[in-house]
Amino acid sequence: MIKPKVVILGGGFGGLTAARSLTSIADVTVVDRHNFQTFLPLLYQVSTAGLAADHVAYPIRGALRGSGAKFRMASPISIDHKNKQVKLDSSELLDFDHLIVALGSTTADFGIPGVSEFALGMKTVNEALTIRAEVMRRFEDLCRFEDNTRFSISVVGGGPTGVEMAGALAELVRGPLKSDQANAAAHIDVRLIEAGDRLLPPFSPSLSARTKKDLEKLGVQVMLKTAVKELEHRKIILKDGSSLPSEITIWAAGVKGSPAMQQLNLPTVGNRLSVEQTLQVKNYPNIWALGDIAGAVGKDGRALPMVAPVAIQQGKFIAKQIDRLIKLKPLKEFSYVDKGSMATIGRNKAVVEVKGIKLAGTIAWLTWLWLHLFYLLGGRNKIGTMADWTWNYLTFDRGNRHIMDSEIN
Repeated sequence: MIKPKVVILGGGFGGLTAARSLTSIADVTVVDRHNFQTFLPLLYQVSTAGLAADHVAYPIRGALRGSGAKFRMASPISIDHKNKQVKLDSSELLDFDHLIVALGSTTADFGIPGVSEFALGMKTVNEALTIRAEVMRRFEDLCRFEDNTRFSISVVGGGPTGVEMAGALAELVRGPLKSDQANAAAHIDVRLIEAGDRLLPPFSPSLSARTKKDLEKLGVQVMLKTAVKELEHRKIILKDGSSLPSEITIWAAGVKGSPAMQQLNLPTVGNRLSVEQTLQVKNYPNIWALGDIAGAVGKDGRALPMVAPVAIQQGKFIAKQIDRLIKLKPLKEFSYVDKGSMATIGRNKAVVEVKGIKLAGTIAWLTWLWLHLFYLLGGRNKIGTMADWTWNYLTFDRGNRHIMDSEIN
């Protein structure tokens, strides 16, 4: 039997999961503009000198090795629906019987002026390295002063990414930077800005309160019910008309489907592709979407969260859907199984909530460490990450405090 041709656009969690699940029944080609997968949940640790950048990146060809799936490093630029072909920016045309769109997401500015010009995002390795370089560069500037000059870092967004970033920055300041130059470190302010009335909205109010308390113990200034109106150079304008100095502003307030989907001319809902409950793109039964770019909804009618577990489950589900079509069986509707939420705040500090079970403190922190290590791709990356974590924990130091961005030759 001739295997159907499946082209997968995107080599993230969902795309790679779908590829590995399909190779026994289909001729699979994965397309991504990078030749590596980024482990996004640990990207903030690269930003705060906790991990080396190569520990959160894994070669896509390595992930597909032995599976029979092919890989193309390119970006899609158009779809020829009549001939069932996708055109890449490498000028290559790929034939498909099924197309899976798994292009992920990018930073969402919600129309707030100045975000793209004056804020740093948290979606790529390059952005993480830029944040690290900017923090360390400003610290070196402070080391030259003996006066009361202050340097402020603002994290906008009180979800898991914002909480983890703010906590890691505070520990960087209180630990390694204080050891390097105590006076300079004492003049660094870290604040977390959230428009809502509590941090971590998906969690229970008690864990949100615990998170706020733990962050404040680390020295983070937590500002709730504080909406951002506009960003300017080294300044944040709030909706109440007041302003805050901010040498570095890190935007963790939300994400949206990758803008690459606009070129594909597929139906959208909000900032994501419009899909049926079967995960087929509306009006296109042979095109599927998963992960952050898919506008799938849960049983409550709300859009599913843009997190890795959703993409992984959808990748496996779409593979089964295509198998059902091959076997002339009826399709099913996707139902997300929420296995819980977690966020780390700092050393021995984390919160975990699973089906009504709430954990906080050291046990939650160890659970967070184990699960992230489990899902990290590649033995080398697991060993390297574990080595970095062990060193950081035992020495209260972080050895990745390098300024290595495009400004340095």
